[in-house]
Amino acid sequence: MSANKVFFDTNVLLYLLSADHGKADRTESLLARGGVISVQVLNEFAAVASRKLGLSYLEIRDVLEPIRLLCRIDPMLIETHDSGLRVAERYGFSLYDSLIVAAALIAGCDTLYSEDMQDGQIIDGHLVIRNPFLPA
Repeated sequence: MSANKVFFDTNVLLYLLSADHGKADRTESLLARGGVISVQVLNEFAAVASRKLGLSYLEIRDVLEPIRLLCRIDPMLIETHDSGLRVAERYGFSLYDSLIVAAALIAGCDTLYSEDMQDGQIIDGHLVIRNPFLPA
């Protein structure tokens, strides 16, 4: 993993299942460098893959296996919940986005890869939100 710790939002990882080959390839490239996710990301990924994409749980486990090998997975703790509420209140994000931001902050990450939030926004003075699919 690079010196900058990165956190992956669920919406970025779901491109691994996408017909958009450019975004899928970009996600694979970033993921190959490692990063951090939370149990929330695993749960959201499984829910979307099952409900919206119709994957079986066996298929979901197969897709998640390499992600679990490449990323450190942090648990969902009461600290994450409390921090998520503060993030939601301060920045106006949805609760689930706020929990992702909180998990990235608690993990000590410098970058949060997400399509759902404003590219370049800085949270608490050090976590930068980056849309990995925007031109450099």
